[in-house]
Amino acid sequence: MKVRPFSALRPERDVAAAVAAVPYDVVNTQEARDLAADTQLSFLHVTRAEIGLPLDRDPHDRSVYDAARANLIRIQRDAPLVVEAEASLYVYRLASGDHVQTGVAGCYSLDEYESGHIKKHERTRPDKEDDRTRHMVTLSAQTGVVFLTYRASSSVDSVVDRITETTPLFDFEASDGVRHTVWRADPGNAVTLVAGFEAVPALYIADGHHRAASAARARQVLAEGAVEVGPAERDFFLAVAFPDHETRILPYNRAFSDFGGASAEEYLAAVAGRLPMEATSVTMPEKGAVSMYVTGQWYRVALDGQGSASGSAQPVSDVVASLDVSRLQEQVLGPVLRVNDIRTDPRVTFVGGARGTGELERLVDSGQAAVAFSLAAVTVDELLAISDMGDIMPPKSTWFEPKLRDGLLTHLL
Repeated sequence: MKVRPFSALRPERDVAAAVAAVPYDVVNTQEARDLAADTQLSFLHVTRAEIGLPLDRDPHDRSVYDAARANLIRIQRDAPLVVEAEASLYVYRLASGDHVQTGVAGCYSLDEYESGHIKKHERTRPDKEDDRTRHMVTLSAQTGVVFLTYRASSSVDSVVDRITETTPLFDFEASDGVRHTVWRADPGNAVTLVAGFEAVPALYIADGHHRAASAARARQVLAEGAVEVGPAERDFFLAVAFPDHETRILPYNRAFSDFGGASAEEYLAAVAGRLPMEATSVTMPEKGAVSMYVTGQWYRVALDGQGSASGSAQPVSDVVASLDVSRLQEQVLGPVLRVNDIRTDPRVTFVGGARGTGELERLVDSGQAAVAFSLAAVTVDELLAISDMGDIMPPKSTWFEPKLRDGLLTHLL
């Protein structure tokens, strides 16, 4: 696989924490406005530029993309941001509690993405692709970072370890408690990393399917009328690749605003009539079961059709069908809650696993939801197997935590 050094646009060390921002797609407009309220240096002014415009402004209005470009120029001047004199690779470490993951930041090949050597597990939505494609083309930059994973390579690991013994470019703890540390690889280590990745058979998109798809579309737009010979910056996309054994997936939970036309009692009876169900105080489910919260009570529902003494779930040949999120849809959401397409059903609220089961209880106890489900997380092995088969997971199956921050490394096109 190809990884290419690039001349990053990056903040100076002392302003890195002020510039760095959560990914554009994990917050809504109001949340982004609140997060960026105290500083005009926040990169949310670039990735969610509508926060500085009138409240009724359509986030996809032309003026929003123009404001993003103007804000990038302003922050580059005021922070300041600098462009590296030489193309480099970087090592990016995320540390949250006792979890640490360290990856290689660089530019990865859109040719390999389009040929399927960089593998996907998720479908993308045209409207979200349209948004980020316009953003990249207007700014002539990729500001969002794709999160890749790969089957770990000892040769890559050894180089990464050497780089992390040097002085970092950035090292700060964000407001959510996640520590972000970034090192720049010296030219010799960068060459060795490039060679190490050449022996990696495949890369996998963990988080950032829309960013990768939009980079491919932006390349087509930017290539019109171009006269360069050989690879150009637009032929690569910005990403950090983490080894599989350090990649952490959390559950992506669900809550629904009603019982599909039934009362709470009728709904519980319908579920109990289909699957083994028992009241429990345990809110973290194991594989093959789901924890369900209704009217102030947690229930264990055995999605594999077995009681609590059954042990592990029964084997299913189709990896996608064997996922708990698939079984939940097939056995409860579809037939009982009447959810035909979870991507478009207005009754659903998706809750990232980092917010915990307390958020599910809050939604139900407050009346915002009638029922909530806490699922066991998809494993990295399942993700790799599904991607290798060219299959697609159900929507909102995986939540990756901790998140990379925008603004620390930007790829200029």
